[in-house]
Amino acid sequence: MSARVIRRIERPAPELVKAAASYGVATLHEAAQRRGLMVDIHPVVPGLHACGPAVTSLNHPGDNLMLHAAVEVCEPGDVLVVATMSRSTDGMFGELLATQCRAQGIAGVILDAGARDRRDLIAMKYPVWSRAISAAGTVKATPGWVNVPVVCGGATVTPGDLVVADDDGVTVIPRAEVAAVVEAAKLREEKEARNRVRLEAGELSLDVNNLRPLLERLGVTYES
Repeated sequence: MSARVIRRIERPAPELVKAAASYGVATLHEAAQRRGLMVDIHPVVPGLHACGPAVTSLNHPGDNLMLHAAVEVCEPGDVLVVATMSRSTDGMFGELLATQCRAQGIAGVILDAGARDRRDLIAMKYPVWSRAISAAGTVKATPGWVNVPVVCGGATVTPGDLVVADDDGVTVIPRAEVAAVVEAAKLREEKEARNRVRLEAGELSLDVNNLRPLLERLGVTYES
């Protein structure tokens, strides 16, 4: 496929994005039947949360040209997902790009590569998740793609999928499944709230979660 920038993508309904943003990554990942979690992608700035439709950027290792091109087509509230053609830890994103992304209203950046200027990013409190922290610079020389399906942290991301990130990591929800996952997350949190009351009252999780019959079926015995 020739290098290209696809300007227009379909996004989840804004009300679904807002609803999903009220849940954490762990809850949404469980609600999505434990699918979509990115591997080895960690927060650069702790304590932040991002949720929005994915705009994707596929770059050659050590080259962030298409990352710059992707910023132009992002809409406010989007999450920019940056992937490379092969494994890379080069510092593709730093303080100047974060300044630009914030000015454009981009909700966060996910990098299957490195970030740098960590002290500045922490001071800015700009939401960034990456595979590595590296001072290694990048060139801007090789054409690539914007808004094509990519693999980031082992998870497939199609433009317009919902990306949610917090201190637990990053998960991606296919656009067509967002409504169902949000509903499942709601039910999960309601159940956890009921269980929390019982745990606070002193009950054991073995009983709250009805795990004793499972232990018995698995042949676990107790000895004094």
